[in-house]
Amino acid sequence: MKRRVAALAGVGLLALAACGQADPAASGGSDGGGETSAAATEDRHRAEVGALTPRIVLAHDGGVTTLDSTDGEVLDETELNGYVRLNPAGDGRHVMVSAEESFTAYDTGLEAKAHGDHFHYYEQDPALTGITLDAPSPGHVVTHGDRAALFADGTGAVTVYDPASLAEGDLGVVDELTTDAAHHGVAVPLEDGGLLVTQGTEDERHTIQALDADGEVVAQTDDCPGVHGEAAAAPAEDGSDVVSFGCENGPVVYSGGEFHKVAVDGDYQRSGNQKGSEASPIVLADNKVEADPEGGTEHPTSVALIDTRDASMTTVDLGSPYWFRSLDRGPDGEALVLTGDGELNILDPESGKILHEVKVAEPWEEPEQWQTPGPMLSVADGTAFVVDPEQQKLTMVDVASGEVYRELDLPVVPNEIQVVTGTASGEYEVGGESHEGHDHEGEDADHDDHDHEGHDDEASDGGEA
Repeated sequence: MKRRVAALAGVGLLALAACGQADPAASGGSDGGGETSAAATEDRHRAEVGALTPRIVLAHDGGVTTLDSTDGEVLDETELNGYVRLNPAGDGRHVMVSAEESFTAYDTGLEAKAHGDHFHYYEQDPALTGITLDAPSPGHVVTHGDRAALFADGTGAVTVYDPASLAEGDLGVVDELTTDAAHHGVAVPLEDGGLLVTQGTEDERHTIQALDADGEVVAQTDDCPGVHGEAAAAPAEDGSDVVSFGCENGPVVYSGGEFHKVAVDGDYQRSGNQKGSEASPIVLADNKVEADPEGGTEHPTSVALIDTRDASMTTVDLGSPYWFRSLDRGPDGEALVLTGDGELNILDPESGKILHEVKVAEPWEEPEQWQTPGPMLSVADGTAFVVDPEQQKLTMVDVASGEVYRELDLPVVPNEIQVVTGTASGEYEVGGESHEGHDHEGEDADHDDHDHEGHDDEASDGGEA
């Protein structure tokens, strides 16, 4: 890992401007020191409420639109140029927007403020803030613990920030570094102040390094060709971080301060899209086994379940293909997969048993271009929010029961979705206890007849985040 000279000399944190931050006066952005844009400081009708309703943020051609999840009311429409991507910002309130060669925090207006043994809840109008970081080819955003990392593919720069600072109008940069070369990479903050980060070039990448809090390399693996995709699992018994990475010869698991290779059948196995859960030691991932698929894109029907406790992997065949926007996790670690037959499959990650098969969309096929809108999902507050862009419909499914309890018509054709609740966990919390904020009773009785059964840099990958 190459840190800037100042960091290697022990001077400490680098200025945000050193990472190519745009002039706030020109871009409306923050310099990382607490300045907030007009959108974040103007009167946005902040009011205390008795409870928070999840808000649905949709990226689409032309910008970002935010809806109330209760009735689909449009709360905000923000125009943006270019292809827009969304990622959790780490505080349960903001969404990190990737567009126009930058990362910008979007405030959804939901706030759960701890007060002793209970919370106070506030709502205000959503708005794009001026908390902006210039990032040529903005790539992965990874939140873990109380920090988050932004990776600029165009420069290999990594910016680690404190999500709690976003509410104050500040990115809250706590560390910056740059990899040896620009590449489509990723960085994962660790609880002990360290960092996991990839190394590579635009042509190849196969190295993952573990850095300690001082930036020193303390562990490394070079046995991860085509490294892409990462997910944190439940911590180890000693509380240390456990993270899985996708490779083209089987995954790698970081646990106990070391990298462990996962054995797979055959010479090629790629799990370039992964979803983890703090409630489960099992990581859900896609399972591609064709090094040179016909037509350039493989359409797998089986998913991988990576057991981080012993670095092993099993597969479950769902009988229908899926794509990189098809995977997510439930509040208790349930593995969710949206398949081409229009069903949401909810699995027990330990056994691989399918708990529920829920009809949520019309049958679909993976788009030829990954940027083209296709079915997708986001999980929050115990609910799977499933989008069928072809029908401009959103379906809400209770993850625990597999019951559909609400449908909304969408005003736009989205290409990405994020749902926020005001809490970093994604679950609505009252008095320190989890509470399911959605009320199923008396809602949408017409649903009773339902049958309850990061962007890719290589065309052959079929599109991956």
